[in-house]
Amino acid sequence: MAAGAGAGRTRIAVIGVGNAFRRDDGAGWAVVALLEERARRRPLPPGTRLAVCDGDPGRLIGLWEGAELAVVLDAAHAHPGRPGRVHRIELDTPRLHRPPEAGSHGLGLGEAVELARVLGRLPGCLVVYAVEGADNSLGTRMSPEVVASVEHLASAVEDEIVRHRDAAARV
Repeated sequence: MAAGAGAGRTRIAVIGVGNAFRRDDGAGWAVVALLEERARRRPLPPGTRLAVCDGDPGRLIGLWEGAELAVVLDAAHAHPGRPGRVHRIELDTPRLHRPPEAGSHGLGLGEAVELARVLGRLPGCLVVYAVEGADNSLGTRMSPEVVASVEHLASAVEDEIVRHRDAAARV
């Protein structure tokens, strides 16, 4: 899936990570689908790419490489957790270029950040939105709490894009 991607360098990459066939693990993909739907009515800024990924580090790096801003949406598994609760983690360039001090966040994201850092293929800024899930069993129906967070996450991503665009215009 891609929207708003034109020729040349991608300035903004929005990546939904997960598996749409593992219930709440499909939250990132659901947010990207909603953003694509909204983009048909109100286009995203040129150079914005929407994509989904299974979390493979190589694929993640390929999707965010060259981006000034990468927004990654993923399911989180906290114990004890509160399904539907959203965590926002922002890593700017100086912090991204330091080795991580904590463990990785599910599905290879931590490994992708570390590998991209070593290879010099990090985005300028990485923002991760992780939504706590309740059910990762086989199936496509997400829990009601996670479904309720999808609209909020899509709006939060749109706000990230606007903030990035406005900040870039001031430079």
